[in-house]
Amino acid sequence: MNNILVFCEITEEQQIAEVSLELCSKARKLADKLGSRLDAIVIGNDLKNIEEQLYPYGVDSIFYVNDPRLSFYQTLPYFSTITKLIQEETPDIVLFGATAVGRDLGPRIASYLRCGLTADCTSLEIGNHTDVKTGRVYENILYQIRPAFGGNIIATIVSPETRPQMATVREGVMKKEIYNNNHKGELHNLKAENYISDSDFCIEIISRQIEAQKVNIKGAPIIVAGGYGMGSKENFALLHELADVIGGEVGATRAAVDAGFAENERQIGQTGITVRPKLYIACGISGAVQHRAGMDQSSMIISINTDPNAPINSIADYTIIGDAMDILPKMIKSYKSNML
Repeated sequence: MNNILVFCEITEEQQIAEVSLELCSKARKLADKLGSRLDAIVIGNDLKNIEEQLYPYGVDSIFYVNDPRLSFYQTLPYFSTITKLIQEETPDIVLFGATAVGRDLGPRIASYLRCGLTADCTSLEIGNHTDVKTGRVYENILYQIRPAFGGNIIATIVSPETRPQMATVREGVMKKEIYNNNHKGELHNLKAENYISDSDFCIEIISRQIEAQKVNIKGAPIIVAGGYGMGSKENFALLHELADVIGGEVGATRAAVDAGFAENERQIGQTGITVRPKLYIACGISGAVQHRAGMDQSSMIISINTDPNAPINSIADYTIIGDAMDILPKMIKSYKSNML
């Protein structure tokens, strides 16, 4: 069958994860191009309103496996469930979020099914592929697009001869868009005992300790980001002050995080978080391709840099040439005075 299957993760709040909704949005467009069905698999226990969460994003069929033992993620039962469903429904494309769960499940399933998988994709498209050696043309296959060689090139990877075509996709790189608020699909309640066995639960969860997320820059509408050019952790205090004044969050480049200027959870870029805020203020950031890959979809970008030729300036809507340590205090003073 030529359908697309998206694995939908469940958050600690028992809701469909943002990355899964992003995937459904993109998969709906791919399915329309292929003229195929969009399916979603949801695994959990006593979940509420999954239809209301998924149907508006264009999902045609939801395969729901409900069991008290599936309240929390475990590798083996999830692996068994998804693998068997793939074998039953034979989807052409299977997508996972490039999260801790997706990165655990995706490679295991691909290895078991003997098919290809591309990790950490930043774009997905449908197109044709011609084998250079044989001249054979493969039509309507999945282009799995991701940065390679440290982000210096963008690689397009295909799996023309194996099915399903599988990929994990980074959080934040696909735009979450409502397909149709009135769209309706089918809910298939699957019996857990048909997909998992007692041996899949060889690990017993005795206690779970979840640390609350301290920083949520992914959902911030305004981000004030600093690079190695900020000079020190103490200078990053200006970024926090500006962010507090304008209601934003502080982000950082990998170089700044490696230097100890900011925490790891604030890292934006190819090896960090992908963001698309309404406003991105880049302070002391040169704009290496690895960093731009994580923020170039921002609605508006303001660059503050002493180097007029810095790569970040090429994608900025507004560029301020100067020292951030001189400019930021003036911005903070101006915003504070306008708020009075």
